[in-house]
Amino acid sequence: MTRIFSGVKPTGHLTLGNYLGAVRQWVAAEQEPDEALFCVVDLHALTVEHDPARVRRLSRQAATLLLAAGLTPEKCTLFVQSHVDEHARLSYLLECTASDGELRRMVQYKEKAAKAQASGDGVRLSLLTYPVLMAADILAYRTGEVPVGEDQRQHVELTRDLAARFNQRYGYTFTVPRATHPVVAARVMDLQDPRSKMGKSGDAGPGVVFILDEPEAVRKKVMRAVTDSGSGEGGVVYDPAARPGVANLLDILAACTGGDPAALADGYTGYGALKRDVADAVVELLRPVRVRHAELAADPGTVEAVLRAGAGRARAIARPVVDSAYRAIGLLEP
Repeated sequence: MTRIFSGVKPTGHLTLGNYLGAVRQWVAAEQEPDEALFCVVDLHALTVEHDPARVRRLSRQAATLLLAAGLTPEKCTLFVQSHVDEHARLSYLLECTASDGELRRMVQYKEKAAKAQASGDGVRLSLLTYPVLMAADILAYRTGEVPVGEDQRQHVELTRDLAARFNQRYGYTFTVPRATHPVVAARVMDLQDPRSKMGKSGDAGPGVVFILDEPEAVRKKVMRAVTDSGSGEGGVVYDPAARPGVANLLDILAACTGGDPAALADGYTGYGALKRDVADAVVELLRPVRVRHAELAADPGTVEAVLRAGAGRARAIARPVVDSAYRAIGLLEP
């Protein structure tokens, strides 16, 4: 049996990109005869300037949305990262295994550090070591598969390297995991800047569709999506390099409907019809999630009970693994 682990960071409202690139894949994963753990990784939200009250609010909202999207406590373990001490305990051991150079080569560190410096906030040390904590999140559970978006592939590769290195130096302790990705819409792009990922951490703009957006807001954002300098006469072409805006719309439509983006392009002669179909598909995809979220938000005790139970199960799995890592690296048992 394969153990699956993945997490979502509460740094902003969850987007359509989060849903198509990760959350929906998680729901499908829990239907398999494997063990699945899903986590709101709130410690990662502290790597940049943040409002404590907002982190708590978004952590609760993220957990509620994961349940609304279809995760069921009977089939998976859902919990909050900071509720299980083993994540932080293991992170330090992996910092003692990682090198400064490989962390500074992380693409996300370079991008986020540059952004923090430009805003005058300064760069927190935790931003550099963030991938090590992510590795601890994964390795503490002897995870076999990590369903993530394309932008996290480099971090999972680092996790694999750290696991193999620790095992080679100190004896077998960790499972070396692998990343899994959805076939289409692994990386949904911003509707106004189709060469940039649709991210939840940036400013709320017209190019970002949030899961909890009202239907009219979704339609307005999709209909205003950037395409290219033409109007689509002569047919719509799936060409991610030359026409990233159109390709992004086709990827979204394919992910919503189960089609192939290149094949879907053949059915359109103009961008207007394509945008209308994308808007309709997204609205219908998100409708049941929004309805269920409203029901769960009105009963916060249910969500809190799920998280408490999930943390207990997660702790029972992680503690023996982390304890064995402490022994392997040379620390005395208490």
